[in-house]
Amino acid sequence: MTSVQSGSFWQHSQSYLDDEILIKKLLLSHDPDRRRLNSEMLLSAVENIVFHATASEELVSDKPVNANFKSNISNIELIESPEPLMHTIYKIAHEMLCKNPGEEDLHTRTMASLDLLGSHRWGAKAALALAAFAISYGEFSLLIQLRPHIPLAVSIANFKQIPSNMSMLKPQVKALRSLSKTMVDLTKCIIEFEALPLVHVGPDMEDLAVMKPKIYVTAYWIIRSTLVCSSQIKSLMAMKPEQVYSNITIAAWELLSLDNRLSSIYGHLRPQVDAFHRQTEAKMHQKLLSLFKKSHIDNQNVLQMLFALKDDLPLKDCSTQGKLGVSALKSKVVLLLISKPDLLPFEQLFFLVNQTYDHPHNDKIEGSYAIIWVPISFYEAWTDAEQKLFDFISNSMPCYLVRQPWSLNSAVVNFMKQEWNYGGEAIMVVLDSEGMITNLNALDMVFIWGSKAYPFSLSRENELWDGEQWKMQLITNEIHPILTQWVEEGRNICIYGSENLDWIREFNAKMKDIKDAGMQHEMIYVGKNNPGEHTKEILSIMNREIHSNLLSFTKIQLFWLRLESMRRSKSRLGNNASTDNVVAQISALLDNNNDNGWAVYGKGLSTDIVRVEGDEIFRCLNLFRQWGKNVGRLEFIDALRTVLEPPLVDGPCNHTQVVPYSEGLVQGNMVCQNCKLLMKKLTIYE
Repeated sequence: MTSVQSGSFWQHSQSYLDDEILIKKLLLSHDPDRRRLNSEMLLSAVENIVFHATASEELVSDKPVNANFKSNISNIELIESPEPLMHTIYKIAHEMLCKNPGEEDLHTRTMASLDLLGSHRWGAKAALALAAFAISYGEFSLLIQLRPHIPLAVSIANFKQIPSNMSMLKPQVKALRSLSKTMVDLTKCIIEFEALPLVHVGPDMEDLAVMKPKIYVTAYWIIRSTLVCSSQIKSLMAMKPEQVYSNITIAAWELLSLDNRLSSIYGHLRPQVDAFHRQTEAKMHQKLLSLFKKSHIDNQNVLQMLFALKDDLPLKDCSTQGKLGVSALKSKVVLLLISKPDLLPFEQLFFLVNQTYDHPHNDKIEGSYAIIWVPISFYEAWTDAEQKLFDFISNSMPCYLVRQPWSLNSAVVNFMKQEWNYGGEAIMVVLDSEGMITNLNALDMVFIWGSKAYPFSLSRENELWDGEQWKMQLITNEIHPILTQWVEEGRNICIYGSENLDWIREFNAKMKDIKDAGMQHEMIYVGKNNPGEHTKEILSIMNREIHSNLLSFTKIQLFWLRLESMRRSKSRLGNNASTDNVVAQISALLDNNNDNGWAVYGKGLSTDIVRVEGDEIFRCLNLFRQWGKNVGRLEFIDALRTVLEPPLVDGPCNHTQVVPYSEGLVQGNMVCQNCKLLMKKLTIYE
């Protein structure tokens, strides 16, 4: 970063007031303790007042104004303070308004205000002084705007002897507005500078030594300007008519002079703060990269850097609404659920909770891991709509979350975007108990296996897939408890899909005939990928006509969500449809656009599973008389396969197949892949 150089303002200010003496006095008044104010939110509330105060005075709309989330004083925290936030603001307002400006010189009054604010940081001092000024400025502007329309405003304005000829006040009011905006912009500079994690990145001490005094002097001039503005608003009341013109001219000149001075400070300070910000961002990025390459004894350093640079209690436990420090996550596997403020679509959020906190396996590992929701704004800065949405969702989540995600360090947010490939779609980054990244996105494996995927690492994902095969249990697991029970009981299950109502009716009729013939099976309708309103209509008709469908619309959405998760998970591990049977079968279902439907037949935990599509289904079902007689010998799936896959040879063949022993194989049968006849079973001992 280019070294900070003294500009013309700082040289000029020495002719007005000896800066070195001033800085010494400012530091004597500065005695910050552990109290912490969310200065950024307080300044947003002030900015909201200034914005509405500078709005047009010609019309007052009857339309109600929605409260700005940031302007709600109850949302602004003042931590470890012996008094509430508003008490502090009212004390400063009293200093501004209740003392006669003529009793003490302006510098003495400014230093008295700084003494009141001695326990706060420089950005908080400026923000609190502006908040105190904003109260009187807002009340004054409100009276001016309402007086032409509301009799009560007329009475109060007359009582306070505010001049009735507002056109005479325009130069002063215009200068007041301009100065107010400049003070807000300068305060933003101070707050942004103080928010930089300089302690963690080792700034250039020479540059820092030059910059800090400028911050002190800037805070001084902001507070001094609030005193001038407040005194002028007070002086407008009880002003004699013959004094109005001369007094307003002098007042407007004083405000413009201050505005020029503060604008000059801003012109030099803004680029210097930006330069510090760029340097700090670059150093923070490198430090985070280095941090994740090192081994640690626990996860505390990593979590501290990610979330606790500004706040010792950055997290919230939604179940208790309590504030938490990162120490609550020590020795735990931490899953960072990074998303937009709207989190996930309802069905995905429902399934995520079902697969983690409500999962039967969760009792065995409860307390071993924690999910932290890390919302990131879609925009450069959080909007009011996003903050309201976050506030609403955060009160109904069962997990931990970042309490004030808009306060996350920008370097941390950019690191998540660049190094963890967060681009707006939700991801779940896994940190082990030592803070090392073990999976850049475990969201899909959570959707597939739930808490069984613990500790959610990439190696665990590979391990789980090594134990999986294409079978009914994999397709339907965790979708519905009754469906899970059917699989465990070894029932014949038919999952089918289509959005062609005529096809669905005909298919169900033929399957009913097979069931009536004594072939028991369970029918599960799942629509098609990306189910919509048409699927809802079909479900409604099916419930009237067929009187049964196990899965609701939400459960159908979850069925397809799991399949999508399976394909993404397999793809990340380097598998594709040409090399992996599971991927091939999943893709066939996900990419199926056949209006004539499809069906998958399977039985319990068996890997013997058949997929049939389109007209081929009815061809097979129409031949039930031919293959149905084999069901007793070959089981339903093998009997169906004799029609789908005609024998390669006529009559019995001499094909031999050696199958490794597995539990349940003694009772099972096997069909020859060549002649489609039942194979004779022999046992070989080694």
